[in-house]
Amino acid sequence: MMANTSKQQTLRVAADWWVRLRDPAATDRTTEQWLAWAEEDLEHLAAFERVTELAARLHTLGEVSREQLIAEFAPAQVAARRWWLPAAAAAALVLAVGGYVGWSALQGAATSQTYASALAAQRNVTLDDGTRVTLGGATQMSTRFSRGRRLVELTEGEAYFEVVHDAARPFEVRAGDVTIEDIGTAFNVRRTGKYVTVAMAEGRVRVADASGGAHNSLEAVAGQSVIYDPSRAAMNLIASDPANAAAWRHERLEFDNEPLAVVVANINRYRAQPLQIADADLKALTFTGTVKTDAIDDWLHALPQVLPLQVNDSGGQTVLSDARRKPAQR
Repeated sequence: MMANTSKQQTLRVAADWWVRLRDPAATDRTTEQWLAWAEEDLEHLAAFERVTELAARLHTLGEVSREQLIAEFAPAQVAARRWWLPAAAAAALVLAVGGYVGWSALQGAATSQTYASALAAQRNVTLDDGTRVTLGGATQMSTRFSRGRRLVELTEGEAYFEVVHDAARPFEVRAGDVTIEDIGTAFNVRRTGKYVTVAMAEGRVRVADASGGAHNSLEAVAGQSVIYDPSRAAMNLIASDPANAAAWRHERLEFDNEPLAVVVANINRYRAQPLQIADADLKALTFTGTVKTDAIDDWLHALPQVLPLQVNDSGGQTVLSDARRKPAQR
């Protein structure tokens, strides 16, 4: 059953690519993104070839034969419908390859999907519109696509987006109190509770927080990052290296003057034995540097040389405690 579902989803995405590549508004970037998708898996190209063949059959068949072909592939979806106009061939194609849920948006309905990755693992997904997303360790994300809107909710963790731009269907990512609107872009979003970092790899996004107002909305381009700290009144725009926007995909967690509580929470998405901060005073200490996900223990060993803390393993837990705290007197 799962294998069939996977094949059906691949056919659905292939059908979307077939239609988009024939859109007069398609650009060279559209073709490049399609090629990247096709090269991800041999099944992708096979599915696209099947869709192309089916499209040709739909185009050349007469009305009666076209209905028979559609009934053969998706009788449940089209039993009560008649597809008489040649212009409806693309929609009929989508139905024929499995009732492509993304196209139900043409009827005004919204479609939803949920994605998750395991601890210390990455997961690559291609959304219904062709947008490619890489999920970091222990990440959860949901999507809701409709005719005029594409909405992604990052529940927790980190994700890198390579967005297929569509001016008629804005692409938005929500992460806690922050909303990121794509303006033709590749970017990374990391959510740690309500603390959010948006790092730009290319293009441009508009970022806003839930409080609204012009002063709480800004645009960021490649080479910039937006930091949203719920303990402060405004977002912070800083310079950053586009090459490090999603360094975690190469087993490097990059932190730039970030609270230790945020650092620890993100490291815990890659460590089977979670770190715990014993003293509240430590949480506000800031850390700048790189943590390799395959050498976290080495980082822990060196951390007391950077911050005033101690690292202790006790009862199956790794605890960070304040080295400045005087031991209790007996």
